Amino acid sequence: MPATRPGDWLDPDSGLGLGLDDVQPGTFNMTIPTDRYTCPDYAARERDAIWLRSWQIAGRVDEIPKPGDWKRYEILDQSFLIVRGKDDVLRGFVNSCRHRGNALCITDTGNAKRGFLCQYHLWSYDLEGNLKGMLRENLAGPIDKTKNSLLPVSVDTFAGFIFLNPDPDAVPLREYLGEDVVTLLEPYNIEQFTVVMDVKEAIECNWKVVMDAFEEGYHINGIHPQLLQVLHINPATARYRFFENHSVAMAPFEVQGASTQEQVEGMLALPETFPGTVAVIPRFQELLAPYRDDDGKVEFPDGVTARALLQQATREVLTGMGLDVSDLTDDQMVDNQGWVLFPNYFMTVRAGECHVIMSAPHPDGDPNRCIWHVASYMFLPEEFRDAVRAEAIVVDTPGSHKYFEALQQDYEQMPRQQKGLRNNRLDHLSLVKEEVVVAHFHSVVDRHMAATRS
Repeated sequence: MPATRPGDWLDPDSGLGLGLDDVQPGTFNMTIPTDRYTCPDYAARERDAIWLRSWQIAGRVDEIPKPGDWKRYEILDQSFLIVRGKDDVLRGFVNSCRHRGNALCITDTGNAKRGFLCQYHLWSYDLEGNLKGMLRENLAGPIDKTKNSLLPVSVDTFAGFIFLNPDPDAVPLREYLGEDVVTLLEPYNIEQFTVVMDVKEAIECNWKVVMDAFEEGYHINGIHPQLLQVLHINPATARYRFFENHSVAMAPFEVQGASTQEQVEGMLALPETFPGTVAVIPRFQELLAPYRDDDGKVEFPDGVTARALLQQATREVLTGMGLDVSDLTDDQMVDNQGWVLFPNYFMTVRAGECHVIMSAPHPDGDPNRCIWHVASYMFLPEEFRDAVRAEAIVVDTPGSHKYFEALQQDYEQMPRQQKGLRNNRLDHLSLVKEEVVVAHFHSVVDRHMAATRS
Protein backbone atom coordinates (compact mmCIF):
# COMPACT_ATOMS: atom_id res chain seq x y z
CA MET A 1 0.00 0.00 0.00
CA PRO A 2 1.51 3.39 -0.96
CA ALA A 3 2.20 5.83 1.85
CA THR A 4 -0.50 8.47 2.25
CA ARG A 5 1.86 10.94 3.92
CA PRO A 6 5.65 11.21 3.56
CA GLY A 7 6.12 10.26 7.21
CA ASP A 8 4.38 6.94 6.65
CA TRP A 9 7.65 5.53 5.32
CA LEU A 10 8.20 4.28 8.88
CA ASP A 11 5.35 1.80 8.54
CA PRO A 12 6.90 -1.61 7.74
CA ASP A 13 3.96 -2.24 5.40
CA SER A 14 4.89 0.79 3.25
CA GLY A 15 7.87 -1.05 1.78
CA LEU A 16 9.93 2.15 1.88
CA GLY A 17 11.97 1.96 5.07
CA LEU A 18 14.46 -0.68 6.11
CA GLY A 19 14.83 -2.46 9.39
CA LEU A 20 18.30 -3.34 10.58
CA ASP A 21 17.84 -6.95 9.45
CA ASP A 22 16.95 -5.72 5.96
CA VAL A 23 20.44 -4.27 5.48
CA GLN A 24 22.29 -7.24 4.08
CA PRO A 25 25.91 -7.97 5.06
CA GLY A 26 28.27 -6.41 2.56
CA THR A 27 25.93 -3.56 1.67
CA PHE A 28 28.40 -1.11 3.20
CA ASN A 29 32.00 -1.47 4.29
CA MET A 30 32.00 -1.82 8.08
CA THR A 31 35.80 -1.47 8.33
CA ILE A 32 36.90 2.17 8.22
CA PRO A 33 40.59 3.09 7.78
CA THR A 34 41.81 5.48 10.48
CA ASP A 35 44.08 7.52 8.21
CA ARG A 36 41.04 9.46 6.98
CA TYR A 37 40.81 11.02 10.44
CA THR A 38 44.50 11.84 10.99
CA CYS A 39 46.41 12.01 7.69
CA PRO A 40 47.25 15.49 6.31
CA ASP A 41 47.48 14.13 2.76
CA TYR A 42 43.99 12.64 3.01
CA ALA A 43 42.66 15.95 4.37
CA ALA A 44 44.24 17.80 1.44
CA ARG A 45 42.51 15.47 -1.02
CA GLU A 46 39.19 15.97 0.79
CA ARG A 47 39.48 19.69 0.09
CA ASP A 48 39.26 19.12 -3.65
CA ALA A 49 37.10 16.00 -3.70
CA ILE A 50 34.46 17.02 -1.16
CA TRP A 51 34.58 20.62 0.01
CA LEU A 52 35.06 22.27 -3.39
CA ARG A 53 32.44 20.05 -5.05
CA SER A 54 29.55 19.66 -2.61
CA TRP A 55 26.49 21.65 -1.64
CA GLN A 56 26.94 22.81 1.96
CA ILE A 57 24.84 24.91 4.31
CA ALA A 58 26.11 28.47 4.59
CA GLY A 59 23.45 29.98 6.85
CA ARG A 60 19.76 30.73 7.24
CA VAL A 61 17.71 32.76 4.79
CA ASP A 62 16.54 35.12 7.52
CA GLU A 63 20.15 36.15 8.23
CA ILE A 64 20.12 38.34 5.11
CA PRO A 65 16.53 39.59 4.81
CA LYS A 66 16.95 42.97 3.05
CA PRO A 67 18.38 43.96 -0.35
CA GLY A 68 22.08 44.58 0.06
CA ASP A 69 22.41 42.30 3.10
CA TRP A 70 25.32 39.93 2.72
CA LYS A 71 27.18 37.30 4.67
CA ARG A 72 30.55 35.67 4.22
CA TYR A 73 30.96 31.91 4.05
CA GLU A 74 34.40 30.32 4.34
CA ILE A 75 35.53 26.73 3.99
CA LEU A 76 39.22 25.97 4.52
CA ASP A 77 41.11 28.59 2.47
CA GLN A 78 38.15 29.52 0.28
CA SER A 79 35.99 32.60 0.88
CA PHE A 80 32.60 33.42 -0.63
CA LEU A 81 29.94 36.13 -0.39
CA ILE A 82 26.17 35.61 -0.41
CA VAL A 83 24.13 38.75 -1.04
CA ARG A 84 20.45 39.58 -1.48
CA GLY A 85 19.89 41.63 -4.62
CA LYS A 86 17.48 44.46 -5.21
CA ASP A 87 15.32 41.88 -6.98
CA ASP A 88 15.26 39.85 -3.70
CA VAL A 89 17.33 37.05 -5.29
CA LEU A 90 20.20 35.50 -3.33
CA ARG A 91 23.48 35.29 -5.25
CA GLY A 92 26.90 33.95 -4.42
CA PHE A 93 30.33 35.20 -5.45
CA VAL A 94 33.97 34.44 -4.84
CA ASN A 95 35.17 36.95 -2.23
CA SER A 96 37.90 38.40 -4.45
CA CYS A 97 38.17 41.58 -6.47
CA ARG A 98 38.81 40.79 -10.14
CA HIS A 99 41.56 43.41 -10.29
CA ARG A 100 44.29 42.14 -7.96
CA GLY A 101 42.40 39.56 -5.90
CA ASN A 102 41.86 41.61 -2.76
CA ALA A 103 39.18 40.23 -0.42
CA LEU A 104 36.13 42.45 -0.76
CA CYS A 105 34.65 41.66 2.65
CA ILE A 106 36.68 40.89 5.75
CA THR A 107 33.84 40.77 8.30
CA ASP A 108 31.12 38.12 8.59
CA THR A 109 28.05 40.18 7.67
CA GLY A 110 27.03 43.60 6.47
CA ASN A 111 24.88 45.60 4.07
CA ALA A 112 26.03 46.86 0.70
CA LYS A 113 23.10 48.92 -0.56
CA ARG A 114 25.30 50.53 -3.18
CA GLY A 115 27.22 47.37 -3.99
CA PHE A 116 30.72 46.23 -3.10
CA LEU A 117 33.77 48.47 -3.11
CA CYS A 118 37.29 47.07 -3.06
CA GLN A 119 39.25 49.11 -0.55
CA TYR A 120 42.57 48.47 -2.31
CA HIS A 121 42.12 50.25 -5.65
CA LEU A 122 38.45 51.24 -5.41
CA TRP A 123 36.98 48.97 -8.06
CA SER A 124 33.22 48.69 -7.46
CA TYR A 125 30.59 46.04 -8.16
CA ASP A 126 26.80 46.05 -8.01
CA LEU A 127 24.71 43.49 -6.11
CA GLU A 128 24.54 41.33 -9.23
CA GLY A 129 28.35 41.16 -9.28
CA ASN A 130 28.83 43.38 -12.32
CA LEU A 131 31.95 45.58 -12.43
CA LYS A 132 30.58 49.12 -12.34
CA GLY A 133 33.50 51.44 -11.78
CA MET A 134 37.28 51.72 -11.56
CA LEU A 135 39.60 54.35 -10.13
CA ARG A 136 40.70 56.70 -12.97
CA GLU A 137 38.83 54.57 -15.45
CA ASN A 138 39.83 56.84 -18.33
CA LEU A 139 43.46 55.84 -17.78
CA ALA A 140 42.86 52.14 -17.03
CA GLY A 141 43.53 50.87 -20.53
CA PRO A 142 41.61 48.11 -22.35
CA ILE A 143 39.69 46.62 -19.40
CA ASP A 144 36.45 44.94 -20.54
CA LYS A 145 34.00 45.40 -17.64
CA THR A 146 31.73 42.64 -18.90
CA LYS A 147 34.58 40.14 -18.53
CA ASN A 148 35.60 41.26 -15.04
CA SER A 149 32.44 40.73 -13.03
CA LEU A 150 32.71 38.90 -9.70
CA LEU A 151 33.06 35.17 -10.14
CA PRO A 152 29.65 33.56 -9.49
CA VAL A 153 29.04 30.66 -7.11
CA SER A 154 25.93 28.49 -7.02
CA VAL A 155 23.55 29.43 -4.19
CA ASP A 156 20.08 28.07 -3.46
CA THR A 157 17.74 27.57 -0.50
CA PHE A 158 15.79 24.74 1.07
CA ALA A 159 13.94 24.49 4.41
CA GLY A 160 15.02 28.02 5.29
CA PHE A 161 18.73 27.20 4.89
CA ILE A 162 21.10 28.80 2.39
CA PHE A 163 23.17 26.26 0.48
CA LEU A 164 26.35 27.07 -1.46
CA ASN A 165 28.43 24.96 -3.82
CA PRO A 166 31.91 26.15 -4.87
CA ASP A 167 31.89 23.91 -7.96
CA PRO A 168 31.20 25.94 -11.16
CA ASP A 169 29.64 22.79 -12.63
CA ALA A 170 27.41 22.01 -9.63
CA VAL A 171 24.16 20.20 -10.28
CA PRO A 172 21.06 22.05 -9.00
CA LEU A 173 20.47 21.78 -5.24
CA ARG A 174 17.15 19.96 -5.57
CA GLU A 175 18.81 17.37 -7.79
CA TYR A 176 21.63 16.94 -5.28
CA LEU A 177 19.20 16.50 -2.40
CA GLY A 178 16.94 14.24 -4.40
CA GLU A 179 13.17 14.23 -4.73
CA ASP A 180 12.69 11.80 -1.83
CA VAL A 181 14.67 13.95 0.61
CA VAL A 182 12.76 17.08 -0.38
CA THR A 183 9.39 15.32 -0.11
CA LEU A 184 10.17 13.87 3.32
CA LEU A 185 11.44 17.12 4.84
CA GLU A 186 9.07 19.71 3.37
CA PRO A 187 6.07 18.87 5.64
CA TYR A 188 8.02 19.96 8.75
CA ASN A 189 7.96 23.59 7.51
CA ILE A 190 11.44 24.17 8.92
CA GLU A 191 11.67 27.46 7.03
CA GLN A 192 9.24 28.87 9.63
CA PHE A 193 11.45 27.91 12.59
CA THR A 194 13.43 30.45 14.64
CA VAL A 195 17.01 29.92 15.78
CA VAL A 196 17.19 29.60 19.58
CA MET A 197 20.81 28.43 19.85
CA ASP A 198 23.72 29.08 17.50
CA VAL A 199 27.24 28.24 18.66
CA LYS A 200 30.43 27.72 16.67
CA GLU A 201 33.66 26.47 18.22
CA ALA A 202 36.96 24.87 17.26
CA ILE A 203 37.24 21.37 18.69
CA GLU A 204 40.14 18.93 18.86
CA CYS A 205 38.91 16.22 16.51
CA ASN A 206 38.46 15.49 12.84
CA TRP A 207 35.23 16.75 11.26
CA LYS A 208 34.16 13.16 10.52
CA VAL A 209 34.45 12.22 14.22
CA VAL A 210 31.67 14.75 14.81
CA MET A 211 29.54 13.34 12.01
CA ASP A 212 30.09 9.75 13.19
CA ALA A 213 29.10 10.60 16.76
CA PHE A 214 25.67 11.86 15.78
CA GLU A 215 24.93 9.17 13.21
CA GLU A 216 24.37 6.38 15.71
CA GLY A 217 22.61 5.74 19.01
CA TYR A 218 24.90 2.90 20.01
CA HIS A 219 26.73 5.26 22.39
CA ILE A 220 23.67 6.47 24.32
CA ASN A 221 24.02 3.91 27.12
CA GLY A 222 27.64 4.89 27.69
CA ILE A 223 27.58 8.66 27.15
CA HIS A 224 23.95 9.75 27.69
CA PRO A 225 22.45 7.48 30.37
CA GLN A 226 19.93 10.16 31.32
CA LEU A 227 18.27 9.79 27.91
CA LEU A 228 17.36 6.19 28.64
CA GLN A 229 14.33 7.50 30.54
CA VAL A 230 12.68 8.51 27.28
CA LEU A 231 14.71 7.05 24.45
CA HIS A 232 15.74 3.46 23.96
CA ILE A 233 17.51 2.59 20.73
CA ASN A 234 15.95 -0.74 19.97
CA PRO A 235 17.52 -2.26 16.84
CA ALA A 236 14.31 -4.17 16.24
CA THR A 237 12.22 -1.00 15.87
CA ALA A 238 14.71 1.42 14.26
CA ARG A 239 14.00 2.28 10.62
CA TYR A 240 16.32 3.57 7.90
CA ARG A 241 16.32 5.03 4.42
CA PHE A 242 19.50 5.43 2.40
CA PHE A 243 19.79 7.73 -0.59
CA GLU A 244 22.65 8.37 -3.01
CA ASN A 245 24.37 10.91 -0.73
CA HIS A 246 22.09 11.23 2.28
CA SER A 247 20.20 9.15 4.83
CA VAL A 248 17.53 9.25 7.53
CA ALA A 249 17.08 7.02 10.57
CA MET A 250 14.50 6.87 13.34
CA ALA A 251 14.19 5.10 16.66
CA PRO A 252 10.83 5.47 18.50
CA PHE A 253 10.76 8.02 21.30
CA GLU A 254 9.76 5.70 24.08
CA VAL A 255 11.25 3.28 26.61
CA GLN A 256 10.50 -0.32 25.80
CA GLY A 257 9.43 -2.29 28.88
CA ALA A 258 9.34 0.72 31.23
CA SER A 259 6.40 1.12 33.57
CA THR A 260 3.71 3.66 32.81
CA GLN A 261 4.94 5.84 35.67
CA GLU A 262 8.54 5.73 34.42
CA GLN A 263 7.48 6.73 30.91
CA VAL A 264 5.37 9.62 32.20
CA GLU A 265 8.15 10.89 34.45
CA GLY A 266 10.63 10.68 31.61
CA MET A 267 8.37 12.67 29.30
CA LEU A 268 7.79 15.34 31.95
CA ALA A 269 11.59 15.73 32.14
CA LEU A 270 11.92 16.26 28.39
CA PRO A 271 12.46 20.06 28.54
CA GLU A 272 15.84 19.48 30.19
CA THR A 273 17.13 18.07 26.91
CA PHE A 274 14.56 19.13 24.31
CA PRO A 275 13.60 22.79 24.86
CA GLY A 276 10.81 22.67 22.30
CA THR A 277 8.72 20.51 24.63
CA VAL A 278 8.36 23.29 27.21
CA ALA A 279 5.23 24.59 25.50
CA VAL A 280 3.76 21.09 25.14
CA ILE A 281 4.13 19.81 28.71
CA PRO A 282 1.23 21.84 30.22
CA ARG A 283 -1.22 20.37 27.70
CA PHE A 284 0.31 16.92 28.26
CA GLN A 285 -0.34 17.37 32.01
CA GLU A 286 -3.96 18.24 31.29
CA LEU A 287 -4.40 15.10 29.19
CA LEU A 288 -2.81 13.02 31.97
CA ALA A 289 -5.02 14.41 34.72
CA PRO A 290 -8.01 12.06 34.23
CA TYR A 291 -5.70 9.07 34.64
CA ARG A 292 -4.01 10.15 37.89
CA ASP A 293 -5.14 8.89 41.28
CA ASP A 294 -5.05 10.92 44.47
CA ASP A 295 -1.39 9.99 45.02
CA GLY A 296 -0.43 11.23 41.57
CA LYS A 297 0.13 7.75 40.15
CA VAL A 298 -0.87 7.32 36.52
CA GLU A 299 -2.74 4.29 35.23
CA PHE A 300 -4.06 3.97 31.69
CA PRO A 301 -6.88 1.80 30.39
CA ASP A 302 -6.33 -0.34 27.33
CA GLY A 303 -5.74 1.79 24.23
CA VAL A 304 -4.26 4.80 26.07
CA THR A 305 -0.50 5.38 26.33
CA ALA A 306 1.76 8.18 27.48
CA ARG A 307 3.24 8.27 23.99
CA ALA A 308 -0.17 8.78 22.37
CA LEU A 309 -1.07 11.57 24.81
CA LEU A 310 2.24 13.34 24.14
CA GLN A 311 1.56 13.07 20.41
CA GLN A 312 -1.91 14.56 20.90
CA ALA A 313 -0.60 17.38 23.07
CA THR A 314 2.14 18.22 20.57
CA ARG A 315 -0.24 18.34 17.61
CA GLU A 316 -2.78 20.47 19.48
CA VAL A 317 -0.23 22.95 20.80
CA LEU A 318 1.62 23.43 17.52
CA THR A 319 -1.61 23.77 15.56
CA GLY A 320 -2.84 26.34 18.07
CA MET A 321 0.41 28.27 17.66
CA GLY A 322 -0.05 28.43 13.90
CA LEU A 323 2.22 25.67 12.55
CA ASP A 324 0.67 23.46 9.89
CA VAL A 325 1.44 19.89 10.98
CA SER A 326 -1.37 18.29 9.00
CA ASP A 327 1.04 16.47 6.68
CA LEU A 328 3.01 14.99 9.60
CA THR A 329 2.09 11.66 11.15
CA ASP A 330 1.47 11.12 14.86
CA ASP A 331 4.90 9.50 15.12
CA GLN A 332 6.48 12.68 13.79
CA MET A 333 4.97 14.62 16.66
CA VAL A 334 7.44 13.03 19.09
CA ASP A 335 9.98 10.88 17.24
CA ASN A 336 13.24 12.53 16.22
CA GLN A 337 14.27 11.57 12.73
CA GLY A 338 18.02 11.78 12.29
CA TRP A 339 19.00 13.20 8.91
CA VAL A 340 22.45 13.17 7.34
CA LEU A 341 22.87 15.53 4.40
CA PHE A 342 26.30 14.99 2.92
CA PRO A 343 28.90 16.21 3.54
CA ASN A 344 28.59 17.80 6.98
CA TYR A 345 25.00 18.33 8.11
CA PHE A 346 23.26 16.25 10.76
CA MET A 347 19.78 17.16 11.97
CA THR A 348 17.30 15.62 14.36
CA VAL A 349 13.84 16.89 13.54
CA ARG A 350 10.33 16.39 14.80
CA ALA A 351 7.23 18.55 14.69
CA GLY A 352 8.09 22.11 15.67
CA GLU A 353 11.72 21.56 16.61
CA CYS A 354 15.06 20.59 15.10
CA HIS A 355 18.66 20.45 16.28
CA VAL A 356 21.51 20.76 13.83
CA ILE A 357 25.14 19.69 14.03
CA MET A 358 27.57 20.77 11.33
CA SER A 359 31.29 20.15 11.21
CA ALA A 360 33.94 21.42 8.84
CA PRO A 361 37.71 21.08 8.58
CA HIS A 362 39.70 23.60 10.60
CA PRO A 363 40.90 26.48 8.38
CA ASP A 364 44.51 25.57 9.16
CA GLY A 365 44.02 22.18 7.49
CA ASP A 366 45.03 20.13 10.55
CA PRO A 367 43.01 16.89 10.30
CA ASN A 368 43.02 16.59 14.11
CA ARG A 369 40.95 19.77 14.46
CA CYS A 370 37.65 20.99 13.11
CA ILE A 371 34.98 23.63 13.56
CA TRP A 372 31.73 22.34 14.94
CA HIS A 373 28.60 24.39 14.63
CA VAL A 374 25.55 23.53 16.74
CA ALA A 375 22.18 25.19 16.39
CA SER A 376 18.61 24.63 17.53
CA TYR A 377 15.45 25.85 15.82
CA MET A 378 11.88 25.97 17.13
CA PHE A 379 8.54 27.05 15.81
CA LEU A 380 7.17 30.06 17.66
CA PRO A 381 4.32 32.46 16.97
CA GLU A 382 5.59 35.42 14.95
CA GLU A 383 5.12 37.90 17.79
CA PHE A 384 7.63 36.00 19.97
CA ARG A 385 10.33 35.24 17.41
CA ASP A 386 12.46 38.36 17.78
CA ALA A 387 12.44 38.07 21.56
CA VAL A 388 13.93 34.58 21.59
CA ARG A 389 16.06 34.67 18.44
CA ALA A 390 19.59 33.68 19.43
CA GLU A 391 22.62 35.68 18.44
CA ALA A 392 25.46 33.69 16.89
CA ILE A 393 28.19 32.83 19.39
CA VAL A 394 31.78 32.09 18.41
CA VAL A 395 33.61 30.45 21.31
CA ASP A 396 37.24 31.55 21.53
CA THR A 397 38.20 29.87 24.82
CA PRO A 398 37.82 26.06 24.70
CA GLY A 399 35.50 24.74 27.39
CA SER A 400 34.13 28.15 28.31
CA HIS A 401 30.71 27.55 26.76
CA LYS A 402 28.37 25.06 28.46
CA TYR A 403 25.99 23.19 26.18
CA PHE A 404 22.83 21.43 27.28
CA GLU A 405 23.56 18.14 28.99
CA ALA A 406 23.59 15.64 26.12
CA LEU A 407 25.50 17.96 23.83
CA GLN A 408 28.06 18.70 26.52
CA GLN A 409 28.64 14.97 26.91
CA ASP A 410 29.36 14.62 23.19
CA TYR A 411 31.58 17.71 23.24
CA GLU A 412 33.75 16.12 25.91
CA GLN A 413 33.81 12.67 24.30
CA MET A 414 34.86 13.49 20.74
CA PRO A 415 38.40 14.81 21.49
CA ARG A 416 38.98 11.64 23.53
CA GLN A 417 38.25 9.58 20.45
CA GLN A 418 40.60 11.67 18.32
CA LYS A 419 43.41 11.02 20.80
CA GLY A 420 42.88 7.30 20.37
CA LEU A 421 42.75 7.59 16.59
CA ARG A 422 46.26 9.06 16.53
CA ASN A 423 47.80 5.78 17.70
CA ASN A 424 49.86 4.43 14.81
CA ARG A 425 49.00 0.77 15.32
CA LEU A 426 45.26 1.40 15.11
CA ASP A 427 44.77 1.19 11.36
CA HIS A 428 41.00 0.68 11.14
CA LEU A 429 37.69 0.96 12.96
CA SER A 430 35.28 -1.99 13.17
CA LEU A 431 31.65 -0.90 13.01
CA VAL A 432 28.80 -2.92 14.47
CA LYS A 433 25.53 -3.39 12.63
CA GLU A 434 23.78 -0.65 14.62
CA GLU A 435 26.27 1.83 13.13
CA VAL A 436 25.00 1.25 9.61
CA VAL A 437 24.38 5.00 9.09
CA VAL A 438 28.04 5.66 9.87
CA ALA A 439 28.96 2.97 7.34
CA HIS A 440 26.69 4.54 4.69
CA PHE A 441 28.21 7.99 5.35
CA HIS A 442 31.72 6.64 4.81
CA SER A 443 30.64 4.87 1.65
CA VAL A 444 29.62 8.30 0.32
CA VAL A 445 32.97 9.73 1.44
CA ASP A 446 34.72 6.90 -0.42
CA ARG A 447 32.73 7.52 -3.59
CA HIS A 448 33.46 11.25 -3.63
CA MET A 449 37.12 10.69 -2.91
CA ALA A 450 37.42 8.06 -5.66
CA ALA A 451 35.72 10.32 -8.20
CA THR A 452 38.63 12.79 -8.16
CA ARG A 453 41.51 10.41 -7.52
CA SER A 454 44.12 10.64 -10.21
